[in-house]
Amino acid sequence: MGEPPRGPARKRARKARNSARKLVAQTGRKLGPRALRTRQRLLDAAAELLKERSVLDISVVEIARKAETSPGTFYHYFKDVEEAALRLAEQAADEMPAVLDLIDGSWRGQAGLDRAREIVNAFIEHWDAHHAVLLLRNLSADKGDVRFQRVRRAAIAPVLDRLAARIREAQEAGRVSPAIHSYLASAAMAAILESLGAHYRELRHFEASREELVETCARILYQTVTGRSAS
Repeated sequence: MGEPPRGPARKRARKARNSARKLVAQTGRKLGPRALRTRQRLLDAAAELLKERSVLDISVVEIARKAETSPGTFYHYFKDVEEAALRLAEQAADEMPAVLDLIDGSWRGQAGLDRAREIVNAFIEHWDAHHAVLLLRNLSADKGDVRFQRVRRAAIAPVLDRLAARIREAQEAGRVSPAIHSYLASAAMAAILESLGAHYRELRHFEASREELVETCARILYQTVTGRSAS
């Protein structure tokens, strides 16, 4: 069963994260503490406005006014509103290592099912915190914007690596069929987790509570990763 190399995926993710941390002005000059605080105020203002409207409907003037600075200051740090949104997506991606720590723990018995619940909850909380930015990231990536594709890949590639590794462990123990491609299975689970995080409120139409959604997804995740049924 052919597996894609894990190394390149990790290398791409690491490169994207490192690029996101090179905080410089548009001139290329490194930012000091005061400049970093101003830059973050602008990003926070953009994030608040993105909760209300599309990136196409937000102006630099509005962001600068909300951040209590000037449009000229905005352009010192960002080329346009879309670039500010891209930086917000990069910041959100930097939070994903917390999910990786959960995946790396024990998946045995009840502890494994509890772990699956924690992972699902972590995805939902991540989307709650960055919903507008992550939706914009995924929409832009799906439209072919390579910048947002790169950021999305940086966030999800390590998750795919870790889930695939757990699935391979279950395959080696004879609990998961070798016919299952570990990366495709992990990609399917990541897609479910992202979709649940993005749209779980809409599923209330089916009279399902958040707790029921978490429990259902956690049991699917647990069985996929371990090959065991959740009792």
